[in-house]
Amino acid sequence: MSTEIENQVAQLLLNAQRALGELPKEVLELGEIFEKAGFELALVGGPVRDAALGKVPHDFDFCTSARPEETQKLLNTWGSTWDVGKEFGTIGATKNDIVVEVTTYRTEAYEVGSRKPQVAYGDDLEGDLTRRDFTVNAMAVRLPQMIWVDPHHGLEDLAEGILRTPVTAEQSFDDDPLRIMRAARFCAQLGFGVSEDVMAAMADQAERLKIVSAERIRAELERLMISDYPVDGLELMVHTGVADQVLPEVSRLTGTVDEHKRHKDVYGHTLKVLQQAIDLETDADGPCPGPDFILRFAALMHDVGKPDTRAFEGNGLVTFHHHEIVGAKLTRKRMQALKFPKDTIKAVSKLVSLHLRFHGYGEQAWTDSAVRRYVNDAGDQLERLHRLTRADVTTGNKRKAARLAHAYDDLEERIAQLRAQEELDAIRPDLDGEQIMKILDLPPGPQVGQARAYLLERRLERGPVEPEVARAELLSWWDALNH
Repeated sequence: MSTEIENQVAQLLLNAQRALGELPKEVLELGEIFEKAGFELALVGGPVRDAALGKVPHDFDFCTSARPEETQKLLNTWGSTWDVGKEFGTIGATKNDIVVEVTTYRTEAYEVGSRKPQVAYGDDLEGDLTRRDFTVNAMAVRLPQMIWVDPHHGLEDLAEGILRTPVTAEQSFDDDPLRIMRAARFCAQLGFGVSEDVMAAMADQAERLKIVSAERIRAELERLMISDYPVDGLELMVHTGVADQVLPEVSRLTGTVDEHKRHKDVYGHTLKVLQQAIDLETDADGPCPGPDFILRFAALMHDVGKPDTRAFEGNGLVTFHHHEIVGAKLTRKRMQALKFPKDTIKAVSKLVSLHLRFHGYGEQAWTDSAVRRYVNDAGDQLERLHRLTRADVTTGNKRKAARLAHAYDDLEERIAQLRAQEELDAIRPDLDGEQIMKILDLPPGPQVGQARAYLLERRLERGPVEPEVARAELLSWWDALNH
């Protein structure tokens, strides 16, 4: 170990000492309960790693020599418990807003073709740490004595900023293929690189992700996308072929490179758009507080329709006509396969489908009607659409970039003006369903929906009018429709 790394390790230990010195008294009390009962208890994994990075732990993951039944009995003397994870050796408990999870020393491995890990209990802390995913997560602190345990030199790897596995990467990923995704996620979360054997094992075993449930993969992908360095994690996924299994639409972007330089590198452009979208997120009090998964994932997927729509024109130009529509369909299909919630799928797909709508505004001024339609179509995704559209400008031509930025400034100003005048956020027909039925003497049914759609179209076209004007328009439309 070099002197520089030794100094960094010493600093990490000092950080940990300070952070762990602020543990709640309830946590220390739990250590004493287990010790008096003759069992070991250790804080382990992410909370220990974060303590070394100077962060006071707020998530409390413990491992113990006690079996689940014994753990539950001891936790019942400390607080309120639940056993939702008992089949995996985990018992949860809470006391005074402190939530803990205590897991019996264990190992996990997948049987061939199985999507659920098989659990076997271990006998000691060091053995449990050996079975963990990465050395930086294979550190522990024994309670209540606060003894640091680091058999796999996790502090050194933390100082070097690299992910290694306690055992060979091949064995580790064979035991639990989800660790392949976790490697990418921790790169995004910590800004770390991976060791050569980790990278090689990710590439060799990427296909084993097929035995992991879509829900577990989605959870890791979500955590990757809202981390501080998502581009790093995504690049690792693409480089190792992991993205071929999880996000093949993104992998395909690397093949949309034109050796004749007739269009920009779509993959490189996508990563730049993602980073620029992240830079446009706001703080918690702003209209688009970060980290924003929906905005970030829309930025990642916004051009996935290009490989299927690329065409070479006779003049040497390359076109991607309607790639936003194709991309929205591909995005929806991929997110459904990964079991994302319906509302999230709808929001991301909408942003992908609308990301080109603004283009052309700078050349030809939009009518008020066009601005209203833009706002209406964006709906509750308008603030994200603002940021995605701005992030999609990656040209190196400063004059062109400035012109596009100015044009979008102008569009946002017009939206603000119309919003002040017309309540744009609540665009609806000038007459509601009850009024339509009364005026046209209609029962509830499709014809009322048709009438409402007509009035909404008129509302978008010319703005709000008085009820009597809307009534006259409705009667005129109805008369024309029936004669």
